[in-house]
Amino acid sequence: MPELPEVETVCRAMQRHLRGRRILSVRTSGKRLRQPLPGARLRRLAGDLFTGARRRAKYLLLDLESGRILLVHLGMTGNLVFRPPGEKHDHLILELDQGLPLVFSDPRRFGLVLVLDPGGEAGCPYLSELGPEPLEAGFGAAYLAAQCQGRRRPIKTLLMDNQVVVGVGNIYASESLFRAGIHPATPADQLTADQLKALVREIKGILRESIRRGGTTISDYLGSGQGGRFQQRLAVYGRAGENCLVCERPVESAVLGGRSTFYCPRCQAK
Repeated sequence: MPELPEVETVCRAMQRHLRGRRILSVRTSGKRLRQPLPGARLRRLAGDLFTGARRRAKYLLLDLESGRILLVHLGMTGNLVFRPPGEKHDHLILELDQGLPLVFSDPRRFGLVLVLDPGGEAGCPYLSELGPEPLEAGFGAAYLAAQCQGRRRPIKTLLMDNQVVVGVGNIYASESLFRAGIHPATPADQLTADQLKALVREIKGILRESIRRGGTTISDYLGSGQGGRFQQRLAVYGRAGENCLVCERPVESAVLGGRSTFYCPRCQAK
């Protein structure tokens, strides 16, 4: 599933190549994604002009001249790309006044596409209860300490709670905890101040590094365009049974919060 760096990579591509382009026509597959595509509302976007692209958590917000917003979530396998349409899993095709159409393709159909009216962003249920962005100043050691206080849940599952902090999904939670030397099952309220500082530092650092490399390309998510290169830097995620890159002890895996978790039992000893 694409996480924050992958969505940020797509967002930056949209900002570079979509801004200033006008929608000539809209077509949909008629198939249901996470919820039905709002076909009539999408078709009424014809004639509108894209003015920019933003990201909130893992949601893409494509701003239009009319004040409306095209909200897109990539789900597990979604791609938003400029190319000729016609592939089996193309669900939304926006013909533009310049260049290739913008196509949303999603083989597993867990993605989401909505049209928000002007002023509708604040009331959107998908956006209204999100925590702070991990790369912004609001996410720091003091904030994380307050979120951990009195909570016995594993730190890994807390990091993946979008009401605590957005965009730190399975890959980057595993990798950040490894770099900070923290076992993923450690109860959140047992972390020391030094551990919290280290964890915040590693989360920010690993996300910035992944964004620079275009994100991570894995089996379920093959990326937009040429894909990302951060998978070459993964230390524990998906490496169960392989030697740790630091101590050479085999990486182990466990299930926390219904998700596979990868860690080194020596470097991340409880």
